[in-house]
Amino acid sequence: MRNSFLRILILALVITSLGVLSIYSSTYQKEGAWQDIYKRQMLWAVIGLACFFVMSQLNYRKLWDANYFIYGVALFSLFLVFTLGIIRLGAQRWLKFAWFNFQPSEFAKLAVIIFLARYFSRKSADDISLLSGKFGIFRGIILPFIFVAVPMFLIIEQPDLGSGLMLLLVFVSLLYLTNVRLKYIFTLLFILILPLPFFWHFLHDYQKQRLLVFLNPNIDPLGAGYTVIQSRIAIGSGGLFGRGWLSGTQSQLYFLPESHTDFIFATFSEQWGFLGSSLLLLMYYFIIRQGFIIAQRTQDSFGRLLAYGISLLLALQVFINIAMNMGLAPVVGLPLPLMSYGGSSMLVTFIALGILVNIDRTRSVF
Repeated sequence: MRNSFLRILILALVITSLGVLSIYSSTYQKEGAWQDIYKRQMLWAVIGLACFFVMSQLNYRKLWDANYFIYGVALFSLFLVFTLGIIRLGAQRWLKFAWFNFQPSEFAKLAVIIFLARYFSRKSADDISLLSGKFGIFRGIILPFIFVAVPMFLIIEQPDLGSGLMLLLVFVSLLYLTNVRLKYIFTLLFILILPLPFFWHFLHDYQKQRLLVFLNPNIDPLGAGYTVIQSRIAIGSGGLFGRGWLSGTQSQLYFLPESHTDFIFATFSEQWGFLGSSLLLLMYYFIIRQGFIIAQRTQDSFGRLLAYGISLLLALQVFINIAMNMGLAPVVGLPLPLMSYGGSSMLVTFIALGILVNIDRTRSVF
């Protein structure tokens, strides 16, 4: 456990520090409140670190007992967004607590993973094997999908299509890991894929534009395609070694919108180049790999599925965000864990990493 604790902690701190440096670099020349953004990110990092230490000591099995309460709080907070949530850039995703704007969708991702880990880790009284292998299509697919679909559609309605689809991707991935029959999984995928063309009519106008721009950014180079084009220019202009910290045309001259949030990878790549970006990806890889190693050597089925779920969530967010920055995926507004500006993502990521460490610490007990 000690090795996993130190590895995850050190890697998380290094990535967070690089994020703070990138946030400072992309905002320090702006006037007013912009100059304090990096300080706020440092504060969230300190609070997140405290949460990491707490969760690393709190027995993860307590999450089994608190599962329904956690899920209920996540749902309640998502419902609350529609009545008390604050609106930014046309989206209503945040709840304001004093000076802190909390994004419930980030917490909901972890809550759903905890719920699914418990649901699929139940065993029969006289058999140590998981019940999920014996589930029919209702208990194996339909019922858990309903529990995932409720928060998923609440998140999509905010609107936050990226986070909503993230829950669906994690759900399908965990289905494969829980020995649910493959024919049920393929049936679900077929049902989800078949009506996709009809969903086009239910998308918001900006979501339609993002999908069209993904196929061809040049159809609207000064509108919906502007950010993607500038992001690719920033990544390419970094070259092999980068332009250096506090340098770079795209981020420093404000050609790149959202350079401290969704497109912080482009900011980082412009300044640190291909080598720096490769090192960053390598650190993400080691954290995710450590999570999968913890899952594989954990005998407790609940802890194993929980570790897999957390690792998959982290891997998917990193992959989609970076692909989005490179124009290889539609812009869906997912943050880059530990790097993008935002207290909610920072806190939930550190909490999830603390749970991973605790699973490794207590795995031999169960």
